[in-house]
Amino acid sequence: MSDRPLLSADNSSHYGASDRSSDNPVLSEYDEQTRQTVEKRLLRKLDLRFAFLVLMYIMSCMDRTNAAAARLRGFEEDLGMTGNQFNTLMSIFYVGYLLTQTPSNMFLVRMTRPSLYLSNCMAICGAITLFIGVAQTYHAILILRFMVGVVEAAFFPGAIFLLSRWYKRNELGYRTALLACGSPISNAFSALTASGILASLDGTLGFAGWRWLFFVEGILTIVVAISAIWILPDFPSSSNVWLLPDERILAKLRMEEEVAVRNEHKGTPVEGWSGLIDALTDWRVWWLGAALILMEASLSFRIFFPTLSATMGYNSTITLLLCAPPWILGTVTLFLVARHSDATGDRFWHTAGPLFVAIIGFMVAISTMNAAVRYLSLFLMAQAPVAHVVSLTWVMNTFSQSRSKCAVAIAFINAMSSLGYIGSSYFWPSRWGPSYANSCGICILTSTMCIVMLWVFRRHLSRCNEASEAEEQALGLRKGFRYFL
Repeated sequence: MSDRPLLSADNSSHYGASDRSSDNPVLSEYDEQTRQTVEKRLLRKLDLRFAFLVLMYIMSCMDRTNAAAARLRGFEEDLGMTGNQFNTLMSIFYVGYLLTQTPSNMFLVRMTRPSLYLSNCMAICGAITLFIGVAQTYHAILILRFMVGVVEAAFFPGAIFLLSRWYKRNELGYRTALLACGSPISNAFSALTASGILASLDGTLGFAGWRWLFFVEGILTIVVAISAIWILPDFPSSSNVWLLPDERILAKLRMEEEVAVRNEHKGTPVEGWSGLIDALTDWRVWWLGAALILMEASLSFRIFFPTLSATMGYNSTITLLLCAPPWILGTVTLFLVARHSDATGDRFWHTAGPLFVAIIGFMVAISTMNAAVRYLSLFLMAQAPVAHVVSLTWVMNTFSQSRSKCAVAIAFINAMSSLGYIGSSYFWPSRWGPSYANSCGICILTSTMCIVMLWVFRRHLSRCNEASEAEEQALGLRKGFRYFL
């Protein structure tokens, strides 16, 4: 298809871009056909560029979880760790992660070059990972892990918010899933790469294998981050030279058509603290944050997945290789569930379903030490992260009526959920192994509590939709905003 503009700037009123006084621009049949052509071309370009975010997220997840793989090859012994020091090392990342997510998104919403900001944060994260590889003491690595959390906190909520500035509500679920699939892909292939690095580079140039793991992954992160500066898109209002004029017009209009932007941006600037105040005074933000704390606590097994795989009794190389298949299946499930969630407009059941499957996995792990059956339980557990992706999409849908509030809500809820990881890092002490029955029992409890809280939230949104419908019928208004359930 030709990339020749189908609409010039003179024709921008067809899209309602130049006539902002009209809330209901009337398009002729020709204009609708033209719009569909341009929209397909726009979405194709966006999807190709945002696909690079997936690679960035894969590297981000590898940087935060590589210590779990290093644990299998002398990481604890070389640094003289004892007791719960390794658990503290894993949880300290989320302390830094918790502190900076909300300020970062508040800063991001006012930037014109989010691509530059996210790329630089990621490059710094890769550099810190390199320093972990040369650190000689436990306390030095503890500080560096905290710094990784501080810097990496900018990426995921920032990427989610950037997606919400280009895609409409019914398109976000699938795109969020594409981004979030970086986590299970990272879990799968970081285990494969770690097994190769730890086995082949151990002792090279006098460095232990676990140090090479941090060296290689840190360098890869920096390379990907530098490349992202020229690939990632900025906001639709920025000058995106890779878009044709008609595509830029439509990109802006698509966001104006969303209730969020239309309500907040009618010639009034964003107040400096309005998004933060609106988010912090909305009980739904706190409710969802509490629900996701429980959800993330139930997902704590992800940090210790190599440890769970090791309970089957194989050597470190095979243990890491066995980690990959469950996450590959989890990635496939993530695509299917997210796409079906967008198609049906349902969020709750597509969140609760994966949690129910994970609960079955925890029950299976508690019931036996048989290697084959326990391996099956890992496949079931690996479905749980799907719930986190759909729930984040639900957050964006719920608070999409205000751009600044949405940015803060995404970051604040995601930051609150980090509390679940901070505490749950201690759910898996070595003394509870090899069955980790107590750990699985806690995950069952937190999953169940999360499902109940999300059900209550769904009922609240349902009543809000019913009230809106009744008001519209009474006043003779056209159908307006509806919450996704």
